[in-house]
Amino acid sequence: MSALRFLIDHQHEIYDQTFEHIGLTLIACTIAVCIGVPLGIFLTRHKNVAASVLGVAGVIQTIPSIALLGFLLPVLGIGVVPAIIALFLYALLPIIRNTFTGINEVDPAIREAAQGMGMSDKQILVKVELPLAVPVIFAGIRTATVINVGIATLCALIAAGGLGEFIFRGIALNNMNMILSGAMPAALLALLFDFILSQMQKYIRAIIKPLLAGVGLLLIVIIPLLIVPSFTSEAFRAGFTAEFMERPDGYPGFKKHYDISLNTVELDPGLMYKALQEGDVDVIVGFSTDGRIEEYNLKVLTDDKNYFPPYHAAPLVHNRVLQNYPEIRDILSRLDGEISNEEMSSMNYKVDSGQEEPYQVAKDFLNRAGFKTSERDRGSGDITIGSKNFTEQYILAHMFEILIENYSNIDAATKTGLAGTKICFDALTNQEIAMYPEYSGTGLLVILNANESVRDSLLRDSDELFDYVKTQTKERFNLVWLPPLGFNNTYAMMMRAEEANELGLETITDLKNYLQNRPDMK
Repeated sequence: MSALRFLIDHQHEIYDQTFEHIGLTLIACTIAVCIGVPLGIFLTRHKNVAASVLGVAGVIQTIPSIALLGFLLPVLGIGVVPAIIALFLYALLPIIRNTFTGINEVDPAIREAAQGMGMSDKQILVKVELPLAVPVIFAGIRTATVINVGIATLCALIAAGGLGEFIFRGIALNNMNMILSGAMPAALLALLFDFILSQMQKYIRAIIKPLLAGVGLLLIVIIPLLIVPSFTSEAFRAGFTAEFMERPDGYPGFKKHYDISLNTVELDPGLMYKALQEGDVDVIVGFSTDGRIEEYNLKVLTDDKNYFPPYHAAPLVHNRVLQNYPEIRDILSRLDGEISNEEMSSMNYKVDSGQEEPYQVAKDFLNRAGFKTSERDRGSGDITIGSKNFTEQYILAHMFEILIENYSNIDAATKTGLAGTKICFDALTNQEIAMYPEYSGTGLLVILNANESVRDSLLRDSDELFDYVKTQTKERFNLVWLPPLGFNNTYAMMMRAEEANELGLETITDLKNYLQNRPDMK
């Protein structure tokens, strides 16, 4: 019932996202069909290049979706244009291959009979080969369409909209209703498109001409509606992660606290800084210890009204692990207060700028701090240390690994890059990992989902907040917070330093006042 209530309460957002999802999928698949089918036909007449073309299409298919979007971002920016191009590229292989295969598998005897009747190559193609290959060709189109419906959810990470917005917000916030609100319509769309294409296949001869006319109309009407907004870059835009868009200490509360309203787009954390550097957005909310602040020459705006709560990092460990390996508590407690904000930021920078690997950065810090850091042969992995999917977490996970292996006989393995709080937390509660680095603010607002009165009473006192989170997490989930590491990686509003200095912006209030005087923001 709670999922149904969520769907009802957010029906307008779901409707808008569904429309965006349909538009992305249809446009990309239509372009892929218009290019892929003729290309497949061409290959049947020039088989000497077929292997090369299919090989290139196959290589594109193997590129991870988020990586491909990342490659396109510096060239095309954020929005629907790179999303459509990425979806088009992913749809090509099944369409080209099935067209090529379908025509090639036509019985040679039928082809010879057509030639014997005096048909030209074009007539054989149109009247014999294509009609016989329709089932195979449509199977490729249906496969490409279903694939694109799924991949289109990732396009939310580059501000292209679609049902992925709810999915990624839900994953970040451990909100199953939100995940289902994006996943269920996406699954239904895949089934619907597959059904429609199966019916079209039966009557393809009768509908081919109006279908072609409809395709042209679709491209004429929908493409401008989707693409034009992505080029209207004059408006001041803020790029936020899906998690920040919904967190209690995120954008909803930020708007009220500063009485500010921004033109927002949702971005993947890994692409957000690049989008700011490239000028695709004007302001982002990142992490105060992030190394990319220095790498990209960004300026952190002072939180002059003290909105963002403390986020003190600490190891979060399953209690059963501590019962089996009690020495872990003392080992990791050696990091109590050892890492300052400046040190963490410097370590992040070394990794983000491409100078060093996270493991080496972690090892170097521990060496400087006087810890043992010798390496030993890998065993079976008595425990597994997890991390979220950003630089700082990789470094901290390796710190835990190095310390545990140097001060005990425990063999530690790492499983880094888990996508967000929900994935890490679920893996920990299910004992798929033994521990991971977590933050006190996230513990209060996401893991414990504290009510408003509790939040207001704790958010400004870091010690009380940590004690509350530590006690409640142990009681409710049998998880243990070990002593904080020392640094506070809170949220930070940041802009390109050159632009912020030119506009004279030092604080978030300065930003608010500036936006109130912009005609496009009124």
